[in-house]
Amino acid sequence: MNDSPPNPATTTEAPTTAPPADKEGEPRSLGRLFLHNLWTANTVTVTFLAVVLAMVIGGILIVVASEDLHPLYGYFFSRPTDALTASWDKVSEAYLNLFRGSILDVAAIEGWINGTGRWHLAFFPIAETLNYATPLVFTGLCVALAFRGGLFNIGAQGQAVMGMVLAGLAGFALPLPPGLHLLVALLAGAVGGLVWGFIPGFLKARTGAHEVITTIMLNYVAALFLNWLLLQNGVKDPARLDPISKVVHSSAQLPRLLGSDLRVTLGIVLAVLAAWGAAWMLKRSTFGFELRAVGANPDAARTAGMSVGRTTVVVMALAGALAGLGGSTIVLGAQANALTGPAAGTIGFDGIMVALLGRAKPWGVVGAALLFGALRAGGNRMQSYSGIPLELVTVLQALIVLFVAAPALVKAIFRLRAARAARLETSVTKGW
Repeated sequence: MNDSPPNPATTTEAPTTAPPADKEGEPRSLGRLFLHNLWTANTVTVTFLAVVLAMVIGGILIVVASEDLHPLYGYFFSRPTDALTASWDKVSEAYLNLFRGSILDVAAIEGWINGTGRWHLAFFPIAETLNYATPLVFTGLCVALAFRGGLFNIGAQGQAVMGMVLAGLAGFALPLPPGLHLLVALLAGAVGGLVWGFIPGFLKARTGAHEVITTIMLNYVAALFLNWLLLQNGVKDPARLDPISKVVHSSAQLPRLLGSDLRVTLGIVLAVLAAWGAAWMLKRSTFGFELRAVGANPDAARTAGMSVGRTTVVVMALAGALAGLGGSTIVLGAQANALTGPAAGTIGFDGIMVALLGRAKPWGVVGAALLFGALRAGGNRMQSYSGIPLELVTVLQALIVLFVAAPALVKAIFRLRAARAARLETSVTKGW
């Protein structure tokens, strides 16, 4: 009887799943695995470090923009601690107000518990974050869906505007009962965005017209159409001199989730459901497979029997419908209950940044929209309490997208290399 161990090269048994082993052959502990994954250049690590890097540069800009700190740097080399301490206090105060205005205000919670403050003040920061993030989820999904199909949809702004227009018109022009009125207004907004997305998709499929050019032109058409519409009788509010429409009926407005004092509405629930639906479609449905195949290699997809033109039209129409819903949540939600020229803001263009930050993945888009919503909500408090310009929030957003879009730069700055990660892990674990 041969008692020698089996040869790994000839054995046919399936290997058992075991944790990776270190150089001594012992399985890695959870701490070692965490350290290895933390310093591996994966998508999550690069995105997190991009945010950290943007916050560091933002802190430097806060110091530069604060005029009260300039005299302290006049005698920096004689007493550097004065300037450094004041700079740290300024930056930490600004970012603390950013957190308190977007996520949690401890003082408001303590006041609510002690009975000296109202309960809605404790939930005001997160409610504002969700309110600002709601339309960004829709426009981010719009751009991300087109990305996955190999298309660069610059028209999310125009599609959102057209969705806002039709939703607003349905909101104040149709006498419908509550519930049904809201549903019809949302569907009208989705149809408005769908049509505005279908046009460049159809032109791309039939004539080869580049979607970047056509969507940019349609952005201008949508904005000009809205400005013209606000001057027409039957749409313009007769009690106002400025170009503004009639107010959307209460039966068509999105209900608020936490009472009338907080602006978060049912729209955030619809946004999460839309993200779930997009994720399911991309991973589970036949059309999602065709969409990803066309986006990866249209020639190979065509050879496999897929209709590239049909997929292009459908994906642009679906993307437009999502952007239209984003515009609908603005005019039917708490941000604006009437049509105005600047009501949509720049949510379509912000959606491009959200899609890039979310890596064109539905749940990544939700996370990116929440981050941008938090920056917007916290920026208001940071401006009021710390005297920091609100434009700095826009700079932070741009820096985050810049570093996320250039992962090689982040990896080079933090020296994220697989070999270095292994050396760091070995040196730290041996030191422990």
